[in-house]
Amino acid sequence: MHNIYFTPGPSSLYYTVEQHIKKALRSGIASISHRSEQFKDIYRLADSHLRELLNLPPNYTVLFTNSATVVWDLATESLITDTSLHVVNGAFSEKFYKVAKNAGKNTLLVESDWGQLPQIPQNLVKQADHIALTHNETSTGVAMPLDTIYKVREQNPDAIISVDAVSSLPYLNIDYTKIDALYVSVQKCFGLPAGLGIWLVNDRCLARAEKNLSKQKGLISYHNLTALARQAMNLQTVSTPNVLGIYLLAQVTADMLHRGIQMIRSEIKYKSAIFYKMIESHAKLTPFVTDKSLRSDTVIVLDTQGYTKDLQSFLASKKMIIGSGYGKMKGQQLRIANFPTHSKEQFEMLTDLVETW
Repeated sequence: MHNIYFTPGPSSLYYTVEQHIKKALRSGIASISHRSEQFKDIYRLADSHLRELLNLPPNYTVLFTNSATVVWDLATESLITDTSLHVVNGAFSEKFYKVAKNAGKNTLLVESDWGQLPQIPQNLVKQADHIALTHNETSTGVAMPLDTIYKVREQNPDAIISVDAVSSLPYLNIDYTKIDALYVSVQKCFGLPAGLGIWLVNDRCLARAEKNLSKQKGLISYHNLTALARQAMNLQTVSTPNVLGIYLLAQVTADMLHRGIQMIRSEIKYKSAIFYKMIESHAKLTPFVTDKSLRSDTVIVLDTQGYTKDLQSFLASKKMIIGSGYGKMKGQQLRIANFPTHSKEQFEMLTDLVETW
């Protein structure tokens, strides 16, 4: 029996990935030119499947990067005109804030303790031309309610709203008309090998980037948003991409479409529900996020009272690998991924083992 990785990324591969990799190697996908018609067909298929799976509006462009974190740099360069508001409640939302601040942008900060979600003052929302929100903070297991995101849009309809959905897409069912950009890495909920990021941007983003870059003095990055979008129109990338990763994305999104996105979402909800119910009465472990309305369904974070390594070792002996806490919480917490690749049976087994430990 192979290890089952419940780590929050990289995580277990989607159960069809192995057969798709074998097929790709047999057909030479890993060696084709990224300027070939064959690659364009792969890009077209990945683009089409993503749009259908996510119900993506036609005014969005699908862009590929080497990771989601690259978007912090590119968005800072292209999408922030004067002022960016950052809602920070964990390590990853904080890192985006620091990128923008270190780039010399005027940055507004709304911050809360880890495990919580700050109130977002309307006066700050109205001051910003770019607003960075994190739907699912991977370091803390806090999920921002969609109503909170939509309220920000209502308070400032002119600002570009960027959403970090790195550990929640495609589980996340968001109204794309109420945001402008969303980014994700495939080694989490998509169940793919690391090394590919997806950046979804609407036409408002492209217009903002064109305007901002035309006024910019000094260095403009080679992989700027305008350049990425221009190449994407021709099903191309600015530089040599992760061709195998894009091919696998096209195949796995097809598998997800066959399975049904509603089925995927309902199974994730079921798995998180049984685990949270069990953990509420556990003698050694408690949910880190005390407000149930803010608990992530895809990244479950637990306080361990110092038992982090003990539980990890116990589960590893059963071929189940779970994640440590992130950063400053590494030895005090555990993070458990609940992604589409984790079957109900696997998660029920994990839940039973944790309950009896």
